[in-house]
Amino acid sequence: MSSNPEPTSPALAGIRILDLGSVVFGPYCTQILADYGADVIKIESPEGDSTRYTGPAHERGRSAIFLGVNRNKRSVVLDLKRPEAREALLALVDTADVFIHSVRPQKLAKLGLDADTLRARNPRLVYVGLHGFGDGGPYSGQPAYDDIIQGMSGIADLMQRQSGTPAYFPTIAADKTCGQVAAHAVLAALFQRERTGRGQVVEVPMFETMASFVLVEHFFARHIARGAAQGAPGGGAGPDAAVPETGYPRVLAPWRRPYRTADGFVCMMPYTNAHWRAFFERTGNAGLAADPRFVDIAARTRNIAELYRITGEIVAARDTAHWLALCAELEIPAAKMNRLDDLERDPHLQAVGFFEELADEAGNHYRFTRNPVRLSDSEVPPALPPRLGEHTREVLAEAGLSADAIDRLVPDPKAA
Repeated sequence: MSSNPEPTSPALAGIRILDLGSVVFGPYCTQILADYGADVIKIESPEGDSTRYTGPAHERGRSAIFLGVNRNKRSVVLDLKRPEAREALLALVDTADVFIHSVRPQKLAKLGLDADTLRARNPRLVYVGLHGFGDGGPYSGQPAYDDIIQGMSGIADLMQRQSGTPAYFPTIAADKTCGQVAAHAVLAALFQRERTGRGQVVEVPMFETMASFVLVEHFFARHIARGAAQGAPGGGAGPDAAVPETGYPRVLAPWRRPYRTADGFVCMMPYTNAHWRAFFERTGNAGLAADPRFVDIAARTRNIAELYRITGEIVAARDTAHWLALCAELEIPAAKMNRLDDLERDPHLQAVGFFEELADEAGNHYRFTRNPVRLSDSEVPPALPPRLGEHTREVLAEAGLSADAIDRLVPDPKAA
């Protein structure tokens, strides 16, 4: 990727973010912003974020999951039950551009850390609440975790409709997806502040975010059919027309999975009319190319389960190398299925420097995935996630607290 020959500051240099998030949702959001150069100050209780202790670790407090979402940050320990700690946090608020939290609003209000209070002190502050559910609904204020939101947003139902058994995605999809949405919401609010000079309150609710995410493709048939049934312009189906079940048939087809080959699996995606015609003709199935069930995309969508079943039977007869070569010749998108353990050896990820390695003072080596986004004029080298409270004294001094005040909050320098 070409770059500007003149050295430049990172994209978010000078932006200070106070991060009161925990686990994955909030920390993933702020790691994205830290990767763009923001000064992310992770505010932790004396016990620390619970993910510090989740999974294997070279040293206590730097576990595997914590390492995955907390690079390029600084850590400050404040026991917000203590009045002097709350005052220290307010001093940090005066220096901050963004205040982001995943704490229930009622609890923050009791601590005097609600949006109205903080924005009265700092009108330029972007105040971001990461909630399970949006304000104003019957679920507002209820706790939410990834599994709960996956179940409520339709993901477990999708899995049941495809496989016969309700299940969650085997990844913390809700936390990570919502973290991405929160990051771009922060950027939008900061961009607007550049024009208006004012901060604002941002709400990122997991339930609504994941419902929106799931329904992108799965709402389409029901939405169109309902409009037709209600006599919408262009409908004409009449008020008695049946409204189909929500869901995009192609994605829900039980055969929508990597195709088993004679020696493994291939991810193959004929899509256009030309793709399918060429595939059927070259595999000795020219009759299927003219089959009315598969002749165009509308017909294929109606008969997608049968199309995938037939294709699976064809693919099973030859090995993976054969299908990769044929698909390359026919310009049909295809790839060998990677297992998780294959990713570090993937030639593309190796060529683009996707994995990076850092060592700490004790010689322990940590392997990271870098920020997948690259900006030609903004580079932020990865830094190890902070130890618990590692930067407490440094950050509080930057906020103007006296040495005596810092000593009262952090009596033993070695503890910070």
